[in-house]
Amino acid sequence: MQLSFFGGAQTVTGSRYLLEMGSRKILVDCGLFQGVTQFRHHDREPFPVPPSEVDAVILTHAHIDHSGYLPLLVKNGFSGKIYCSLPTLDLCNILLPDSGYLQEEEAKFANRHGYSKHKPALPLYTKEDAEKSLGYFRPLEFCKKYRIGEIRVSLFPAGHILGASFVQIQFAGQTVLFSGDLGRPHDPIMLPPTEMHNTDFLILESTYGDRLHDPEDPLDKLGEIVRKTSTNGGSVIIPAFAVGRAQDVLYLLYQLKKSGKIPDLPVYLDSPMAKNATDIFRKYAHLHRLPAVLCQKVCDVATCINSREESKALDTPGAPKIIISASGMLEGGRVLHHVRALAPDAANAIVFTGYQAMGTRGAELIAGKKSIRIFGGDVPVNASVYVLHNMSAHADYAEILQWLAHFRHPPRRVFITHGEPAAALSLCEKITDSLHWQCIAPKFLQTEKLDAH
Repeated sequence: MQLSFFGGAQTVTGSRYLLEMGSRKILVDCGLFQGVTQFRHHDREPFPVPPSEVDAVILTHAHIDHSGYLPLLVKNGFSGKIYCSLPTLDLCNILLPDSGYLQEEEAKFANRHGYSKHKPALPLYTKEDAEKSLGYFRPLEFCKKYRIGEIRVSLFPAGHILGASFVQIQFAGQTVLFSGDLGRPHDPIMLPPTEMHNTDFLILESTYGDRLHDPEDPLDKLGEIVRKTSTNGGSVIIPAFAVGRAQDVLYLLYQLKKSGKIPDLPVYLDSPMAKNATDIFRKYAHLHRLPAVLCQKVCDVATCINSREESKALDTPGAPKIIISASGMLEGGRVLHHVRALAPDAANAIVFTGYQAMGTRGAELIAGKKSIRIFGGDVPVNASVYVLHNMSAHADYAEILQWLAHFRHPPRRVFITHGEPAAALSLCEKITDSLHWQCIAPKFLQTEKLDAH
């Protein structure tokens, strides 16, 4: 067997891992690169192997940095099947067409205002391309074995977001396990990740491989921010991923309002996709901690914004309000318009609720930058900027080590992926020191032989 790292190597984005077994090529995850320009350029480079040679794709979960390159893979010649969990399929039905639509809209905006280096600016793929790719999906149930030729594949719940999976692949007496994004044991909504006990080779994420989550309760912190901002007459903007994080934020606001810890401000969910994702949460109530009735109550906390006109109206000065909008790292979507309109006013607040990849606008703001570039213009940032550190859906290094402790035998090798270089190398050292396992943090395009015993 041979494993190649076409993304997610010493970066938290663009997860793509090619596993070659005999004559078969299986791609695990097929994500877009986001953040730093040097990484985003990879999305426009030719895929490292001809897409027509890839026999199948298996997704760990629906987030765009794990699934968002699929429409381009299909457009460029892939004709195999795309396997994933049932909730991941439902979420990709929302996320992928939206990704294509956003790219079309951003290309149109760039051409209209002339700020792109490309003449004309073109989307990577269109909404139509994304919808076409959905025809290649085949859902799998959790905890069952499936055959792809001579290969056996199983998915196990990984926590993180709805449908997130560990991907286990067995071939010629060897087992390879991909963690995807590893969830947390005590997440308020998601169930804990499945305990895994054996594998020969482990591909393990390291987003928080060099840090521990802040012990402060995000409920208390968010309540404090909302009270302070509303007292100043300002509004709160919460950039949030439509899948997972938006539901977490709604749940916190539901608790705060129910207990009377914040004023009864209007809450707007400016993301039709997030509303649809919340509907999917209700459909799969057996896969998370929130019963369907409570899901409905949480959803009812916010007024859902659908049209562009309604979205624009939120940016007019007026009474304090709370706006939840995608994307979570300020890399696209309606939230950019809200930040452009509201960030210059010191009365307002911007609240980040998760990891901000290097090079994203979100990372720039939490680093203290007082001006950010949006739609070709510089936007002054006078609003207060906060981070709710303990809302991450990724395990920190202590939680990762806790999950690894369930293995009855050490893997022959562990490949540390999906983390910035410092985080990946730090987790390597921690695993080596505490468990004495053999770890490496592969680089982009690195290939490793997975030798038999």
